[in-house]
Amino acid sequence: MLRGNGIVDAQNLSQRLTTVAKFVPQGARVADIGSDHGYLPAALALQGQIEYAVAGEVVRGPYENAVSEIKKLDLAKIIQARLADGLAAIKDSDRIDTITIAGIGGALITQILDAHPEKLIGVTRLILQPNVGEARLREWLMNHQFQIMAERMVAEDGHIYEVIVAEPSIVPFRYSKYELTFGPFLLEQRSPVFAQKWQNELQRQENVLQQIKRASKPPVAKIKQQEKYISLIREVLN
Repeated sequence: MLRGNGIVDAQNLSQRLTTVAKFVPQGARVADIGSDHGYLPAALALQGQIEYAVAGEVVRGPYENAVSEIKKLDLAKIIQARLADGLAAIKDSDRIDTITIAGIGGALITQILDAHPEKLIGVTRLILQPNVGEARLREWLMNHQFQIMAERMVAEDGHIYEVIVAEPSIVPFRYSKYELTFGPFLLEQRSPVFAQKWQNELQRQENVLQQIKRASKPPVAKIKQQEKYISLIREVLN
């Protein structure tokens, strides 16, 4: 697999996965769901950062890639590759405390987390990198009492990614519409990447609005909803 400056593998993670890896606690027992080639757990094991990992993959090809990567790097004592759907890859005996899910949509991440709530018992940290649908994912975390502890934005190969780190909370809490949409920590940081992402999104949504208005029977409710979203983005950028 290639990235902008060469090969991506366990010794050369993408910037996106390097950011995810930074939030894995020292000595963690990790389940990397949708592990693809198993590069993330392999990198963490090579750095001596984790005690144990499960590399879960639902598709046979990527699962076999992970098996081969683990064998090649002689990491079979630390990492187990499993062919399973989502959190079904986790066994009680794994004693997983950290779950990483990266490189898929926010809606699919929430489905994965929803499908096996029993697998979240004992988990002290979720590190999630949705490609889209970040607001929906934050709303799921809020509704299931996972508090966001950190967020990062990463620009790489023409894409902008968000990494969301959450931990279970005993106390119920609420995020505002602003925080759900833009991220509580990302709003505070207001990085150049944040500005770039939302400038791009503003332009995209304004184009969508123009297209809707050109319809033979413009849908009034849809136009109002679109205008509200555009106005929210403008507020944040100002």
